[in-house]
Amino acid sequence: MVVQRLDIHRHDRGERACVTLAGAIGPVTAPLLRAALNQCLRDGVTAIDVDLTTVGSCDSTGLDVFLVASRYADRVHASVRLHHPCAQITQLFAGTDSAWLLSGIPEARASADVQHDMGDPANAPVVRDGIRLRRLTRQQTQDMSGDIADLAAEPVAWLSAQAYRDRGGFLRWLAANARRPGFALVVAETTVLVGCAFGFPIGPGARSERELQESVQRLTGRAHFLFLTQVVAPHHAQRRDIGHRLQQRLLADRHTALGVTLLLATDKGGQAAFESWGWENCGEMVSMPGRGAPRVLELFPSDRPRRPGKR
Repeated sequence: MVVQRLDIHRHDRGERACVTLAGAIGPVTAPLLRAALNQCLRDGVTAIDVDLTTVGSCDSTGLDVFLVASRYADRVHASVRLHHPCAQITQLFAGTDSAWLLSGIPEARASADVQHDMGDPANAPVVRDGIRLRRLTRQQTQDMSGDIADLAAEPVAWLSAQAYRDRGGFLRWLAANARRPGFALVVAETTVLVGCAFGFPIGPGARSERELQESVQRLTGRAHFLFLTQVVAPHHAQRRDIGHRLQQRLLADRHTALGVTLLLATDKGGQAAFESWGWENCGEMVSMPGRGAPRVLELFPSDRPRRPGKR
């Protein structure tokens, strides 16, 4: 059984309070949230801004807490507003006619609060152009696996290799990847999920990927790298930018200087898409020559110069 956790941090600015939440809001954690909001109102706070940037999920018990707190705040001429909800929370509030509780706050202020409270700027979600990048925990990945599978199953004409028709197979594959040491998954959201990328680190001694590790080391001279096993960003007008940002965020979060993926030589659409994201073809896996041999593609952080002679 997974125990829910909710971290609550409060910062007062005169008669306003910014309450930053991190974790999940459900039956176990809702009482903590209720107590924190009630305390704000007892302390004479007239405006409560609740930052949901690092909240992965909220159920009906959390919704009830926010609704009750808002009604009580109205009686004392105060207000409760929720900022930067994830796609699941947005859908929950919209489906219960409670979207009036949601409101935006300036990006700079939200980012500063999150980085101060969470202590690690690398884990802080990034909001730009209405698209939020957020890294999920293993539990959050499990909770959102259905939405990720729906996204991965969509046909993508310009990236055929990334379309998965077998939903059950994809879910099993995602679950197996999530159990690997160092696994990381980043999602891109507006009011809905618009993209995701995930992977795990590989180095010497990785028995299940020994052939891949040795081939990459021969081709690149690097023994350690992040193997990106999925990139999805279909149909959105900014899909190429979303894919690039997702991949770069994974490299930054894992403090990795090299990303690697595999692509069949016959997948021209996939190759064009990966090249648009800055990936470079460094050759075929030596131990698997021939027409069907997968090509190894490499990706470096954006601030690293491209190799001489590489296009």
